Amino acid sequence: MTREAGNSAGELRGPLAGRRVLLTRSPDRAGAMAAALAAAGAEPLLLPLIDFARATDQAALAGALDRLAAGEYAWLVVSSITTVRALKQFAAERGVSLGAVISPGVRIATIGPSSRAVLEAEGLRVDLAPAGRQSAEGLVELWAAADDGGAAGADGAGMIRVLIPQSDLAGPTLEAGLDALGWDVDAVTAYRTVDYPAEPGERLTAELAVGQESGSAAQPGPGTQPGPGTRPGPGTQSGPAVVLSPGEANGELAAGRIDAVVAASPSAARRIHATLGAVESTRLVAIGQPTAAELRSLGLAVGATAATPTPAGIVDAVAQALSVPGPWKDPTP
Repeated sequence: MTREAGNSAGELRGPLAGRRVLLTRSPDRAGAMAAALAAAGAEPLLLPLIDFARATDQAALAGALDRLAAGEYAWLVVSSITTVRALKQFAAERGVSLGAVISPGVRIATIGPSSRAVLEAEGLRVDLAPAGRQSAEGLVELWAAADDGGAAGADGAGMIRVLIPQSDLAGPTLEAGLDALGWDVDAVTAYRTVDYPAEPGERLTAELAVGQESGSAAQPGPGTQPGPGTRPGPGTQSGPAVVLSPGEANGELAAGRIDAVVAASPSAARRIHATLGAVESTRLVAIGQPTAAELRSLGLAVGATAATPTPAGIVDAVAQALSVPGPWKDPTP
């Protein structure tokens, strides 16, 4: 594959015209990000590195969601779009809608505009979401200043007030932060982050009502085997996005034909470090400070960090990373 096989600067206009950007997501979860990059003139390429599977302890998750449906929680905290997918899949396996597992009196908090949009598309009202610092830390800070409408209470009854269904790799920020604010917090594993592809019977495949992660046609590169349960990926302005194998991605990086690589999470950062041997030849873009910190801890330079975890924020970060000519040196020690 050559650079001429994709978009060229002469064919497209935009801040990323002619650039080739590698997204380390599976086709069914790269839609909005790839579409935004294509609209900015870039050619998005896909390299699935991580996937998401059902929680191992389904009984613990079922117990927590039964309590949620029974109104035993004042708040539900949704820390990612994947959490929505996990909850929707759990509900579907019970033959009910996502709304049916959430008691009408429960308030919902989330960490940013993308997860808020997904929740609202599912017919769920979001009561609390940071507009500035869109992260677990930002939600804890916002919550500290928010009026909880008396939900915290002071009755001493010891009721569980907050449910946080989350990844098996979730950090302690949300749980510890809300606990420090005096809330009774119940965190439960809703899904597992695994190497791509997840086992077919375990993979999260529930369709979301809004296309934050969905897309249309993707085309596997030569020899690439799409993982079980994947849908076609996002189209670009010049045709379907290409799904690369790790070998193909390393070849493109070694030949200098990839301008930037986007890491969406700390777990993706670790897989990038383990999989892409020639990644030092390109610009790394992190989504969020935790991802940037993980990349740096692995000895990888970060070209830019998306200020907001939205497609537009990611395009801006890629443009920022590519705006500095010559060899790149991470300014952050």
